[in-house]
Amino acid sequence: MRKAVPLRPDTPVLHTDIADPVRLFRDWFAAAVESGMNLPEAVTLATASKAGRPSARMVLLKAADEKGFVFYTNYASRKARELRANPQAALVAYWEALERQVRIEGPVHVLEEEESAAYFATRQRASQIGAWASRQSAELEARHVLKSRFAAAEERFRHREVPLPPFWGGFRLVPDRLEFWQGRPRRLHERLVFEKADGAWKSRLLFP
Repeated sequence: MRKAVPLRPDTPVLHTDIADPVRLFRDWFAAAVESGMNLPEAVTLATASKAGRPSARMVLLKAADEKGFVFYTNYASRKARELRANPQAALVAYWEALERQVRIEGPVHVLEEEESAAYFATRQRASQIGAWASRQSAELEARHVLKSRFAAAEERFRHREVPLPPFWGGFRLVPDRLEFWQGRPRRLHERLVFEKADGAWKSRLLFP
């Protein structure tokens, strides 16, 4: 892994003249990819039940643009059930090599089936079959049951393309708040938060 170039302590990275937080996120993500770190697309997804009980797990971010931030899952999973019951979520990206963190919050929507199918078609065949085999978040009696389900799905689709499972697809988080954190020496970190009001982004600096 290539080490990040140290930042000059007297040169701020974050300032309120930045107008587009999504573009800033994409720039930071590109820098994370360029750094050579493993899985820069891995982010923490936090959800909550209808009663407000929180839970968090790692997911892979598959798109980030002006429409929102996209990830995929089994719609029977705990995360999906919570998102349907309480369609608000938060994502956290953390790139240690660059000393950068981004927090993203907002409402979540289920993707159209066509968009999920288009992404599913790009997955490796083993991952496609695995999606059919797994009853994600359901109780598993023994490891061999999962292997048997995988073998059955593999045989089922042996001579044809693997279609999108009706129970699998994507969610899009539409951000209304993003916070960027840049690590600095002496714990004089930089923080810049964007919040959307009346369709426009407004930003302000925060104490670290």
